[in-house]
Amino acid sequence: MLDTLITSKTRIKLILRFFLNPKSTAYLRGLAEEFGESSNAIRLELNRFEEAGLLQSETQGNKKLFKANTLHPLYCDIHNIVRKVIGIDQIVDEVVKELGEVQEAYVTGDFAVGRDSPAIDIVLVGNHLNTAYLIRLVEKAEKLIHRRIRYLILSPEEAKQLLKENRCVLIWKKTT
Repeated sequence: MLDTLITSKTRIKLILRFFLNPKSTAYLRGLAEEFGESSNAIRLELNRFEEAGLLQSETQGNKKLFKANTLHPLYCDIHNIVRKVIGIDQIVDEVVKELGEVQEAYVTGDFAVGRDSPAIDIVLVGNHLNTAYLIRLVEKAEKLIHRRIRYLILSPEEAKQLLKENRCVLIWKKTT
C-alpha cells in the first residue's frame, strides 16, 4: 500500500522503522546492514527526513543517532498511517470487542522496534479470554492484512515481568 504512494523502497523502510515506534533509534551503518542497502542511499533519505524536521539526530561518540521527531506536526498522522497500513488498528479493534476481559494489548518483536515483518507479535493481557473466538478473529485478520499474527495471552501478573524484560509498544488499553 505504501509503495503505491511512495516509490522509494528505502524511504518506506525508514518510515516504518521510525514512525511505528517513537522510541526507535538507529544510526546509518546499522540501518544499511539491517536493510541490506548502501549507506549512501540511506544517508540521502535520512538527510531529507532530518531537513524536513521529521527526524531528529544526536551524536553519540562517532555515530549520528536518528529518531522520529514526535513533536513534528505530521508525526501523529504518519504514525497512524503506518499503523493502518500494517493492520494493527484492525487487529486490535476486532480482537478486543468481544474477547473477554482484555486489559491491555501490546505489539512485541520486530514491529515493537520499528522493523517491518511478515508476522505481527501481539501480547494480550487479561483474564478469562475466549481463545476459540480469538483464533477465529486472528484467522480473519490475517487474511485481511496479509500477515501472520502470533499472539500470547498473559494474566496481568505474568505480563508485568515479561513486558519489563522485552521491547513492547502498548497499542490498546482498557479505559475505565
